[in-house]
Amino acid sequence: MLTAQGKYRFMADVDFSMSVDQISRFLSPNLSQTQVSIASREQPGSKRIGEPFYRHLIGRVFNFLVRSLVLPGLQDTQCGFKCFSAEAAERIFPKQTLEGWSFDVEVLAIARELGYEVLEVPITWTYQPGSRMRILSDSWKMFKDLLLIRSNKRKGLYRGKAL
Repeated sequence: MLTAQGKYRFMADVDFSMSVDQISRFLSPNLSQTQVSIASREQPGSKRIGEPFYRHLIGRVFNFLVRSLVLPGLQDTQCGFKCFSAEAAERIFPKQTLEGWSFDVEVLAIARELGYEVLEVPITWTYQPGSRMRILSDSWKMFKDLLLIRSNKRKGLYRGKAL
């Protein structure tokens, strides 16, 4: 994202569980005034295809923690499709510090701290088997990342001008 060009900066999970024909839902004129939009499997009109129950349950538990600790009101921060205006991307991503599974929670926390509204866009999402996530160890790391993000927010590290 730091080297991306263009009016919009879109990122997608490598498994592309969202069809490319849905990308236009994130761009003007559909979202002409939106600076930060994220795909959501939880908004009215969204659809999940082939997702195992355990994956859905793990995702909902994590998103409950995200809402409770860092980003109240957002229902699905972990769907891997996110779109930023050029201005938003250039202000947000220089402040990002985390790598790994929780980086996008931090990015969205930074966006909110900088005053951007985060809009959830309902999508059709198809489960793709083969995730590299290790449920126990990665979940523990992600929980610690949420606590770090919350601490960084409280310290004001995400506010103001980009680094």
